[in-house]
Amino acid sequence: MATESQNFWEEEIESGPIPEDESAFDVIVVGGGPAGSAAASYASLDGNRVLLLEKSSYPKDKTCGDAVGGKSLSHVEELGVDKKLKSTPHFEFDSVIFSSPSGDEFKVELPHDELAGFVFPRIQFDWVLFQRAVELVRKNGGNIIQGFKVKEMVYENVDGGGDPGIKSGDKRKIIGVKGECNGKTLEFHAPLTIGAGGVYCPVADSLIRETYNQDLVDKEKKHYSAAFRQYWKGVSGVEDKMGAIEFHYVEGVLPGYFWIFPIGNGISNVGFGMALADIYKQEKKLRGLQEFVINGKFAERFRDAELVSGSSKGWQLPLGSPRKIDTKPRRSFGNGCMLVGDSASLVDPFTGEGIGNALLSAKLSVSFFDKIVDRNGFPLEKGMKYQNKLWSVLGKELTNSYKLQNYTRRKWLVNWFVRKAKKKQELRQLLTESLTSREAQVKLTSPWLLFRYLVF
Repeated sequence: MATESQNFWEEEIESGPIPEDESAFDVIVVGGGPAGSAAASYASLDGNRVLLLEKSSYPKDKTCGDAVGGKSLSHVEELGVDKKLKSTPHFEFDSVIFSSPSGDEFKVELPHDELAGFVFPRIQFDWVLFQRAVELVRKNGGNIIQGFKVKEMVYENVDGGGDPGIKSGDKRKIIGVKGECNGKTLEFHAPLTIGAGGVYCPVADSLIRETYNQDLVDKEKKHYSAAFRQYWKGVSGVEDKMGAIEFHYVEGVLPGYFWIFPIGNGISNVGFGMALADIYKQEKKLRGLQEFVINGKFAERFRDAELVSGSSKGWQLPLGSPRKIDTKPRRSFGNGCMLVGDSASLVDPFTGEGIGNALLSAKLSVSFFDKIVDRNGFPLEKGMKYQNKLWSVLGKELTNSYKLQNYTRRKWLVNWFVRKAKKKQELRQLLTESLTSREAQVKLTSPWLLFRYLVF
C-alpha cells in the first residue's frame, strides 16, 4: 500500500494563470470531471485553444460506483493516462455476480481479450484525467481555471444583435460564459461551449430549460435515478486485487439493486440504486434501504466490517433512456454548444455506468467542430448531427438497457431469470457476450428470444 507521500492524487493541481476578462478561445469546456477533462484534452489534441472551467478544486471526490469498464479504457489509453491510473490502488474485475430476491446467484466470467474491468476510486480517476487535461490545454496555449462558478451563458441572436431572450429556441446562440472566481466577475467567449458540468450543468440548464422551455428533469422522474454509496473495510467474501463485482436484487427493495465493488486494500464500494419514480413510493429513503439490505440478507458478510467515516453520500444519475418525443435522451445541442456525459443524460439505465458514455461523447463532440469553418459560431445543424451520431452509436445499447431495467420491476421474472442462468451455460454465455456485444444485448431484450433461452 502506498504511503501518504506517494498518493499524488491527493495533491493540488497547479492549473496556471487566470486569463484576462473578455479573453477569446476556440472552445470553452464547463466542468472538469471525466467528460469535461476528456473533451478539453481531445479539443487540445485537435489544435484548439481551450478554456477549461471547474467549479471546485482538485483534489476532489465524486460519488460513484467507481467501476470503469472496457468502453472507458480505450479513451484512457488514447489520452495517455492508462499507466498512471494503473499505478494507483485499484481492483481488476474478471467476473460479475448476480443474485435474485429468492437467493439464487450466478457468475458471469468476462472475456479478458475483449474487456478488462477496473474499479478506481473517483478521487484517483478524476485527478489523473484532469491533470492530463491541464497538461494538454496549457501546452496548446489554453487556460484552466479551478474554483470558477459559471453564473450564466452569454448569448446573441443567431442572425446578429443582442440576446433574443428566454424561450427563443433556435434564434438564440451561446457565444460565451460569465462567472465568478476569487470574488471577481469574468466573461469569456468562444464559438463553441461544451457543457460537461454533470446533472445540473449550467450550460444544460440554460439551453434546455431557459432557451427551449423543456424539462431538465422529466416530470415522471422515469429518466433519473438516485444512488447511495459507502466505503466499507473488511466485507467478507471479497478478493483484494482481482475477482468479481456484485449486483444483488433483494427481496423487499425491488426494483432497486445493491452492489459490492471491491476497490483494493480490503475496501469495498457498497451502494444502492433505484429510479427516482420508485424511490418516491418507498417508505425508506436510500440510506434506509441500504441499511435494510446490509443488516438483513448480508448481515453475516458485514458482521466484522467497518464503515469508512465520512463515506456515506448520495447522488443523482440522468439516465440515457429514450424519451417519448423522439426516442433519444434529452436535447444535447444548440447554437454554439454541445452537451456531453451526464449533462447529455447518458447514464446506462440498467447498470448505472456513465463514465464510458461520458468519454465517448466527449471525443465525438470535438470531432464535429472545426475552429476555422466554425469561427463565427458552432451551427445548429452540426449540433443536430452530433446528437444523431451519438444516438446511432449508443441508441440500441441504451434502449436495451432501459428494457432490462423494466424487467427488474417484476420479482418473479428476476427470480426465474437468475434460476435459469444458474443452471444453463448457454444463457450465462449470452450474458457474457452482452457485456461486449450489442447484438447479444438485443437478444436479452427480445421477449421471444428470451423466452426461448429461458424455457427450452
